Amino acid sequence: MPAARRAARFLAAAMLACALAGCAGQPASAPSAQSSSTPSSASSNSPELGGESRLQTTWMLTKSALSQMLADPSVEAKLKRTRIDEVLQPGQQPLNGVDATPVVSFSSVATLRSTLADNGLPAGTQAVLYDPEVWAYTPAAEQRDPVLAAAQAAEMARSHGLQIIVAPAMNLTSALDPGSSAPRWQTLLDLHIIGPMARAADTVELQAQSLERDPAAYAAFVREAAAQARAANPKVTVLAGLSTNPPGAAVDSQQLTAAIQASQADVDGYWLNIPGSGPRCPGCNAGQPELGAAVLSDSL
Repeated sequence: MPAARRAARFLAAAMLACALAGCAGQPASAPSAQSSSTPSSASSNSPELGGESRLQTTWMLTKSALSQMLADPSVEAKLKRTRIDEVLQPGQQPLNGVDATPVVSFSSVATLRSTLADNGLPAGTQAVLYDPEVWAYTPAAEQRDPVLAAAQAAEMARSHGLQIIVAPAMNLTSALDPGSSAPRWQTLLDLHIIGPMARAADTVELQAQSLERDPAAYAAFVREAAAQARAANPKVTVLAGLSTNPPGAAVDSQQLTAAIQASQADVDGYWLNIPGSGPRCPGCNAGQPELGAAVLSDSL
């Protein structure tokens, strides 16, 4: 798609998102690839999903990951002192007896629409998460225009009294700008889609986990992406992604802890992923719940 036409589609989608969210603002300028590796200490105190201030960090985990973390008594005790969002797949029920906010994840607008129409969310669900990626679970049309899709998902969520989390994957760049020779994180910033998606959202989750082996690069991306999100929606909550077993070389708890320390001034919390190898993460290494427990122990 020509750049001018793509920009026009993004602008139209951004206007729709802004109308839905009742806010205004322009996305921040994208940084250069040589952005400073030291995160800014100035950061807005945006409310979290449940209304708490940034003084309490949010930790978002899938049902499986949360169950694994709660199996460690020392981690369980620390988690009780923080805010937890429990991410569920459609059809899953939350863990029993756990003080966590249920969030149901969707990778397509159509699946969200049908689930809402069928009253298919578990009792107590407060938010839905829209996770567009270049994979079989997100339709190609949504991959090419994730801003419009996020605005549609937000409209559906709010019509049912739900909050909306958007989590655009870095690999969307392969659909939006396939000719780019820049790193994916830089291309995503240059596309300026994070701000328009944040306008429609209560929370934006930055899928930065592919950068966690390099805390400086991780922090640089998170800082600039968070700035774009907050320039568009000063009230948006910003989370950043981490993974115990991303594709590629193995990571350790020191790397993840360093990424957290380098970025924590710029975010409201983290999504700690402990994915299993399968259709949704075919390149992932074996899950490392013990690494996740070590990271939480060091960070809580």
